[in-house]
Amino acid sequence: MSSGFSNGIRVFRACRALLAPSKSSATVAATAAKSNTTSKPKPKSKVKTPPTSDTADVSATPKPKIKREITRPTGILKVTQVSPALSNFLGVSEASRIDAVKQIWSYIKLHNLQNPANKREIYCDDKLKAIFEGREKVGFLEIGKLLAHHFVKN
Repeated sequence: MSSGFSNGIRVFRACRALLAPSKSSATVAATAAKSNTTSKPKPKSKVKTPPTSDTADVSATPKPKIKREITRPTGILKVTQVSPALSNFLGVSEASRIDAVKQIWSYIKLHNLQNPANKREIYCDDKLKAIFEGREKVGFLEIGKLLAHHFVKN
């Protein structure tokens, strides 16, 4: 019984120490200054001098960073010809993949075509059936795959 009691006292003292008010910054600074004077001074780090031109190592010189400037968009940002079905839906003959997906999602949300129970499922109306191979339902991850054949490759 006494060991359980003494453990409880130790826990309580530790909690009291944790909950005690913290020392002010002036007290902490004074304590730190006092401890620095009594302890051994730390050795200063050596400052490296830059090498002279005759002792310079070629591999140690910094290489210039190459800045790549993209002159035209690539990948999903590249504007390409679209199929007649997608062109009718979008209203343009050329579009990037990202713009097409954005417009399709805005159409889906505007006409409330998502399944309320499963938001990943989209009900296709007549306009979307023309794009999505006549399917009644489409998963939202399938949209990119189904749009792939609507973009003409040059």
